[in-house]
Amino acid sequence: MLPSRKTKRVFSGDFTPARKRRRCVVPSSISPAPDNTTGADLLDSIPDDLVISILCKLGSTSRCPADFINVLMTCKRLKGLAMNPLVLSRLSPKAIAVKAHNWSEYSHRFLKRCVDAGSLEACYTLGMIRFYCLQNRGNGASLMAKAAISSHAPALYSLAVIQFNGSGGSKNDKDLRAGVALCARAAFLGHVDALRELGHCLQDGYGVPQNVSEGRRFLVQANARELAAVLSSGIQARSTWLSLSQPPQVPNHGQSCPLLSDFGCNVPAPETHPANRFLADWFAVRGGDCPGDGLRLCSHVGCGRPETRKHEFRRCSVCGVVNYCSRACQALDWKLRHKMDCAPVERWLEEGDGGEGNVQIDGNGNGENVLLPMS
Repeated sequence: MLPSRKTKRVFSGDFTPARKRRRCVVPSSISPAPDNTTGADLLDSIPDDLVISILCKLGSTSRCPADFINVLMTCKRLKGLAMNPLVLSRLSPKAIAVKAHNWSEYSHRFLKRCVDAGSLEACYTLGMIRFYCLQNRGNGASLMAKAAISSHAPALYSLAVIQFNGSGGSKNDKDLRAGVALCARAAFLGHVDALRELGHCLQDGYGVPQNVSEGRRFLVQANARELAAVLSSGIQARSTWLSLSQPPQVPNHGQSCPLLSDFGCNVPAPETHPANRFLADWFAVRGGDCPGDGLRLCSHVGCGRPETRKHEFRRCSVCGVVNYCSRACQALDWKLRHKMDCAPVERWLEEGDGGEGNVQIDGNGNGENVLLPMS
């Protein structure tokens, strides 16, 4: 085996040996730059219990779903803590206000998770959606009943409307006494629509012995609560609505029901609950203002409830054009718009040759339900 030959390297030019680098020593007077990789984040030093308490306060005061969604998108830790059952149980109605056009299986699962966490607002909202939109009557009613047991006033009133109309069943399933009892409980909790409904029931003797003076007192109390809510809400430009109003003279058709509305003040309409807004948008997106199969929606724009069977809702006995799920909705819509549009129409009174074409007051006969005219 031949020995390896060593070759010499040829350098062109002068050879300069490399100099040894000197170590740079930072003077003690100059502080080194902070190392972000080793330093702890301030959020990590806050205990979980304190963060959950802050998130509960944020969720209960959220004005839109984006306030809560922004927290979920902040970091992984906040997302995990925001889905804590204690936080989900305190979410405000506006924080879980799902849009009808954005409804998806994920939205359904989120509301179900809030229900499992114990949120009464989620029980009521999901119950309304399942009962009226998804047509899951039994499950929707049970969710609303779960919220009503815990003294949730809107759920109590919604169950009262279901009992008054026999929603989800036949005309024979109406339970007026149960509806009055549910209304009384909701009215005791301060629900304005329940106070109105109870006042009209007492004035008309509907499901309860007639007591005109007591019914009038409930109507006055309902309007006083509504006026107080508007005054305490801090609405700007009160001078535009807090003024004396002279309502136009409406012809009295014999059986009138004074509303004693607004105490002479033009009070703006109350804010619609997110669940009712979802119902109205749901049917508007999926077929206009009619839920289909000859069914009708409540004519009050802030309600959104549809009929579950034909001729379930009562219609105005003067014009026959509008129909309402309750006397409270009729009273609100009368103040907002129908008082200016209502005109006597006698054609609809002669529709058909029997059955539900021959209308009767409040379903006391064999015909369709009719509401007494407002004054």
